[in-house]
Amino acid sequence: MSRLPSLYISHGSPMTALNPGLVGERLATLAKQLPRPRAIVMASAHWLTHQPAVGGHAQPPTIHDFGGFPQALFDLQYPAPGDPALAAEIAARLDAAGLPAAIDPRRGLDHGAWVPLRFLYPQADIPVVPLAIQPLLGPTHQYALGRALAPLREQGVLVIGSGSITHNLHDWGNYAEGKEAPYVRPFIDWVEQRLEANDSAALLDYRARAPHAVQAHPSDEHLQPLHLAMGAAGGEVLGAQRIDAGIDAGFLAMDIYRFDGQAAA
Repeated sequence: MSRLPSLYISHGSPMTALNPGLVGERLATLAKQLPRPRAIVMASAHWLTHQPAVGGHAQPPTIHDFGGFPQALFDLQYPAPGDPALAAEIAARLDAAGLPAAIDPRRGLDHGAWVPLRFLYPQADIPVVPLAIQPLLGPTHQYALGRALAPLREQGVLVIGSGSITHNLHDWGNYAEGKEAPYVRPFIDWVEQRLEANDSAALLDYRARAPHAVQAHPSDEHLQPLHLAMGAAGGEVLGAQRIDAGIDAGFLAMDIYRFDGQAAA
């Protein structure tokens, strides 16, 4: 079975589901380049817990975890099956790594999960297991979660972290079309450079080392899925490849990363 990369996806606003723009194109292209996974583990910035948790629902419901958007957005469904057996295996792997995990039998797929999955796998026919992140435990914890799940990539499981490379909602509406927040490009360039250099230590300490870190992420739950995807690369060599998907609303960088866990050929 072909080894899959791990992925980090910037999922953007819920409206991305209706107006996918460049990120929709990039995700569709990426899916064609990957071996078809037997299942997906999706760690979304919108499922936050104090301790590790895994979704064990056999048919995860589509969660519309937002308000004030058009009815057409609420009408969308992503009826992918779950995989309770894989959820149990994930919990066991996390337990063995010293990261005791609960199984939530009712958890569905929030918009950080189903919005990008609509463009990766629109048929919704691949089982999806949601995975919570624990932002209060910090980037190193998310990295450890990813390392514990890295062997699943050898078994046809696609591990995805879903967040946003920059995410400062205080800037919503502050930038007209064609204008960008001044912190966005320096931050995304720094992330790309550190990933290319396999500098995991700097990325785990990004709030102290990255330019404009606090402006790019007033809270860092949307970047920590990146640390999980890095951990799932499985080693010191990340094999990171940036896929540029533009900048939405002047402040939401939509970068996608794949981590092949080995030096690029």
